[in-house]
Amino acid sequence: MDELLEGESDADLARELARTVGALEAEMEKLELATLLGGEYDGNDAVAMLHAGAGGTESQDWADMLLRMYVRWAERQTFAVELDEMLFGDEAGIKSATFIVHGMNAYGLLSAERGVHRLVRISPFDSAKRRHTSFASLDVIPLLEDADEEDVDIDPKDLRIDVYRSTGPGGQSVNTTDSAVRITHLPTGIAAACQNERSQLQNRAVAMRILKARLADLERRKLEQKLENLRGERRGIDFGSQIRSYVLAPYRMVKDHRTNVEIGDVDRVLDGDLDQLIEAELRRRAENGGDA
Repeated sequence: MDELLEGESDADLARELARTVGALEAEMEKLELATLLGGEYDGNDAVAMLHAGAGGTESQDWADMLLRMYVRWAERQTFAVELDEMLFGDEAGIKSATFIVHGMNAYGLLSAERGVHRLVRISPFDSAKRRHTSFASLDVIPLLEDADEEDVDIDPKDLRIDVYRSTGPGGQSVNTTDSAVRITHLPTGIAAACQNERSQLQNRAVAMRILKARLADLERRKLEQKLENLRGERRGIDFGSQIRSYVLAPYRMVKDHRTNVEIGDVDRVLDGDLDQLIEAELRRRAENGGDA
C-alpha cells in the first residue's frame, strides 16, 4: 500500500495504510509482551478472586470498582470473563467475587496484578466528605487444563457439597431455583462455589474445576516454599501491604510500588487500561529471574 501511494494520491488507501500499521504495531506489542511469559502455566486461563479488606463499606465498594476494572481490562484484551460467584456487601459493593478470564496468556498477564490494591478518595459514604483509605486484594491462580485436572486426586468422601439459592443485592434471587453450588474440601478447608449457571449440574462442574485449580495451587505453593519460597510471604489486606495505590484526592495518581510506574490519568486505569502497569511488572520479574 505504501508503494502504491508513492505513485498516486488516494485518501482511502492512506487511511487503510494507517489502520493496518496501527494494528500491526498493536500485535507486535502483544507478541513482545508474550515473550516475558515463560512460566509453566502462563498460557492458561486464570481464576481470579477479589476480596474486600479493611474499611467496611468503603473497601467493599472499592472491591466492586476493581471487579469492573478487570472486566474492562479483559474486554480490551478480547478475553472472555465468566463471573462464577459474588458475595454482595451489606450496604454497597461486594465482599468477594470469583471470576474466570479465558484467553491466551490470561494467567500470565493477570498474575502481575496479584496483591493488595489501595484506594485513597473522598468517601461518597461519608456525609462529612472526609478522605478515606480502602483496601482490596486480588489473588490469581491458573485454571488447569483437563489433563492437569485429572492429576488432582480428590476423594469424594473429603467433599461437602452445599446447594443454595443465588442471591443478589437486597436478597433478590438471581435464579429461581436452588441451583448455586458450593463444594468444600474438608481436609484443607478450601471451598469453591458457582452461581452463574442455570442448572445445578453446570454449577457443580464449574465449582469442581475451580476447587481443583485451588488445590493444585496449594500444592504448588507448598513445593515453592520448600525450594525457594518463590511467592514470598503472604500479607494482610491492610496498610503497608499494597502493591499499588490509586489516589483520587487530594491529587490524582496511580502508583505501582513494585515498579515505581506512575500514571496521572486514574480514570483510564480504572477503565481497564492496565497494559503499562502489567508490562512494567512482567519486565521487573524477568530482570529478577522470574521472582514475583
